[in-house]
Amino acid sequence: MSTRNTKTKSIILDSLKKSRQALSHENLLNTLDGQADRATIYRVLNRFCDEGIAHRIIGDDGKQYFAICINCEKKNHHHNHFHFRCLGCDKVECMPNEANLNLPAGYSVANFNGFISGYCPNCN
Repeated sequence: MSTRNTKTKSIILDSLKKSRQALSHENLLNTLDGQADRATIYRVLNRFCDEGIAHRIIGDDGKQYFAICINCEKKNHHHNHFHFRCLGCDKVECMPNEANLNLPAGYSVANFNGFISGYCPNCN
C-alpha cells in the first residue's frame, strides 16, 4: 500500500533530519507550532517507524523518542546501537557504534533497545 506525501509528513521528516538529537512527540509538537495536531504527529511518527525511515527509542524517563538513523544507508534502521540521554540538558542521541551483544548459543537478536543516561561532554 503506497502512502501519499503530505505537507505534514514533509515537515515532520524535515524536523527529524535537521535535528542532531532524537525528538519526543512533545518536542515535535512545540517545533511544529500548531502546524499539526497531536494525533497526526503520532500517526506520522508511527508510519515512519513502520516504513523504516525513523526508529523509536524508549527512554529511561518513559518517553518515546524518534530519530532518523544517521548510520543507515537505505533509510532502514538495521543495526543495534545504544542511545544516550544527558541528565543535564536532556538531549537524547544515538551512539555511533553498533552494540556488541554476546548472547548464549541458540539465541539471536531481533531487536535491541539499549539506553544509557549520564552527562554529555557539554554538561560534564
